[in-house]
Amino acid sequence: MKIRKAVIPAAGIGSRLLPLTKATPKEMLPVGDKPVIEHTVRELVASGITDITIVVSSGKSLIQDHFRPNPALVAQLRADGKSAYADAVEEVGELSREGHITYLDQHGPYGNGTPVLNAARHLGDEPMLVLWPDDVFVAEVPRAQQLITAYESTGCPVLALLPMAPGESQRYGVPVVREDLDEGLLRISGLMEKPKPEDAPSAFAAIGGYVVTPGIIDELRTQTENWYTHQTGEVYLTDAINNYAAEHAVYGQVIQGRWYDTGNPADYLVAQFASALAHPEYGPLLRQLVD
Repeated sequence: MKIRKAVIPAAGIGSRLLPLTKATPKEMLPVGDKPVIEHTVRELVASGITDITIVVSSGKSLIQDHFRPNPALVAQLRADGKSAYADAVEEVGELSREGHITYLDQHGPYGNGTPVLNAARHLGDEPMLVLWPDDVFVAEVPRAQQLITAYESTGCPVLALLPMAPGESQRYGVPVVREDLDEGLLRISGLMEKPKPEDAPSAFAAIGGYVVTPGIIDELRTQTENWYTHQTGEVYLTDAINNYAAEHAVYGQVIQGRWYDTGNPADYLVAQFASALAHPEYGPLLRQLVD
């Protein structure tokens, strides 16, 4: 089936960025001239996604306010002769229409599988993209499109992968690679969560981005039904993927592009700096200061 739908889990509290995220959702922190979640929404719309569900919790109304069209503000800006600002505000509101953005409140056990399962009840039994709202990818071909292309060639669940620096395995889920195919496509048999470097089964890290199929959703449902007997009482995508991969094909796609994890303080600063350096107006000034 063609992938038309996507889920953005945005219910987290952003604890790694406190106290910055005490009053401002981490998804609304700026990278360049856009909040970080807008980068994700733009990536999805550019990849042909027409149904985006953002799963939220209390205190996330700023996200909805940002994407909500505001004709009154646009009219005021145009009346004041500020057409460029009016165009920018109008363009953000247009994203809501193009991506058909809807919002769901998160309910259920703790874990990153819960928002996906919440959205699946709304989206139906179709394959869907899952992208985290604090990831920013800079790539010639959007990461979402690379994942869609991998799914179209396999018809199976796909995880976004990146080459991993030596000694960094304890930060990531590391795929167990069964077969190396063409164009960075790998057949995998599961993920090992944060292994020691000497135990890492491959040189790749699973980073934000999944194509989730109905089979993965069924595994999440099983976890939820039995969550009280689970080791941690939590529902995770990794567990669902590993259970599914025991009997079915799962793939990883090595993504071409640069990844910034803006939920991490150091990477957030790097993303800010890289975005500013790439800006046609501010970049030259910053280069003068650095030099």
